[in-house]
Amino acid sequence: MIPLERRSFLALTGVSTAAVVLGTGHPAAAGYDGKVPPAPFTLGVASGSPLPDGVVLWTRLAPEPLAADGHGGMPRRPYTVHYEVADDAAFRRVVARGQALASPELAHTVHVEVRGLRSNREYFYRFRAGGEISPVGRTRTAPGPRDTPTELRFATASCQAWYHGHFTAYEHMATEDLDVLFFLGDYIYEYAINANNLWRQGVPMPAPEHNTETVTLSQYRLRYSLFKTDPNLQAIHAHVPWLVTTDDHEVQNNYADEWSETGITPADFLRRRAVAYRAFYEHLPLRAVSLPDGPSMALYQRLGWGRLAEFTMLDNRQYRDTYPAGVVTDNSPERHNPDRTILGAQQERWLYEGIARTRATWNLLSTGVVMAQIDRDTGPGELYSNDMWDGFPANRDRLFAALQRSSATPVVLSGDIHRHVAAELKTDWRDPDSATLGVELVGGSIGSDGDGAETDSFGPLWLGNPHVKLYNARRGYLTGRLTPTELTSEFKTVPYVTRPGALVTTAARFVTEAGRPALNREV
Repeated sequence: MIPLERRSFLALTGVSTAAVVLGTGHPAAAGYDGKVPPAPFTLGVASGSPLPDGVVLWTRLAPEPLAADGHGGMPRRPYTVHYEVADDAAFRRVVARGQALASPELAHTVHVEVRGLRSNREYFYRFRAGGEISPVGRTRTAPGPRDTPTELRFATASCQAWYHGHFTAYEHMATEDLDVLFFLGDYIYEYAINANNLWRQGVPMPAPEHNTETVTLSQYRLRYSLFKTDPNLQAIHAHVPWLVTTDDHEVQNNYADEWSETGITPADFLRRRAVAYRAFYEHLPLRAVSLPDGPSMALYQRLGWGRLAEFTMLDNRQYRDTYPAGVVTDNSPERHNPDRTILGAQQERWLYEGIARTRATWNLLSTGVVMAQIDRDTGPGELYSNDMWDGFPANRDRLFAALQRSSATPVVLSGDIHRHVAAELKTDWRDPDSATLGVELVGGSIGSDGDGAETDSFGPLWLGNPHVKLYNARRGYLTGRLTPTELTSEFKTVPYVTRPGALVTTAARFVTEAGRPALNREV
């Protein structure tokens, strides 16, 4: 990857160390603590990255969230934002309070890293700026490292093209009893929004400044603002802490490291990636360690849920090798190059070291693209998508070898394809009777590709691979209930998203036993 020096990053983004420190809630000089523009909390609140003693709390001051300059209608001065954390939604028992700086350098966002909380507890939080009070959010801390919780309730989500449909899936998800949500990529889409792709009924055509591909920092900020105005997205952010990774559309479709499918030079593309990552950090509940350094952002991370589960969040875009011969190719020798990696050498080492050390019952690996092998040729030949893990079989083999040496049961959570898929991860893809190493659960999109259907023309292709046990082309999400003995996974779908009001149904339910990974279908 072509490096950009730190001073180049500062020139690109204009962010200072002081602004970062103040935005995280660490002690520092306060900003203006007086009157702010009315109704500044239009983009809601969020929490994320739960630890046994704390979480990250997020908000942004944006009284005019769709202001064309990307600054949300805020004056170009820093403001003090106060926060409170309580045991109860009425805030009669406040357990933590403090302040952070919302600076124009970070689009008046704050990422408060609260510590000193009790483990495995539900908390409520809110913000105040001047006399304005934010909505109340609900969050929770993780169990302690020696605890063995009786269960974990989680959901996954990905691919939320605002212009393709309403976020009805989030409306239903926000009624679920959840401990954590894994977001698996494509929080925004970079494409121009116009009459050709605005399928979300009942909303006016966005202003002309949305009818262009996002390239600049102000454009990426505006795109996040547009998506985050959705009330159902705000509701699910306020309902449960998130763990997040990216896929491609946070920057550009199908990018790989500094490679752009549209032929942008590496130097120019890295500049674009720098501002795209900056806007991603600004709008998600991420810790300060993830603040981008130019075009680089620390995304992969490992967290625990006591002795029950380990969460491994992977980054499969920033360090991957480029495509060997287009996005889709046959079983070519180049594809099998043992040096090819989707994770990069450093992330691979970190991943395998963590797998070797874990003592949890379950290892949940979150990745933006499908890991299972999917032969796309229904005849005697072989055809694979190099955009998925199929483009990196040697890397996948190394990962599987590490997982086989661990006692934890692997569960891969992925997205990207806008379809619900359940697959068993085989030690030998050509032998359906070979051992099953783990399972992969692919959640469908929240809104991308519109209404969808129970199946489509790709169904026979995917189901032609015997380890694939489910294919459904509706919009929706995945929920899981994890215990020390089993995982129950449910694929939730809605029949339409182009208009609001769809009911949710369970399209499929599987049970996977700890230590005996398989997809045992119940519904």
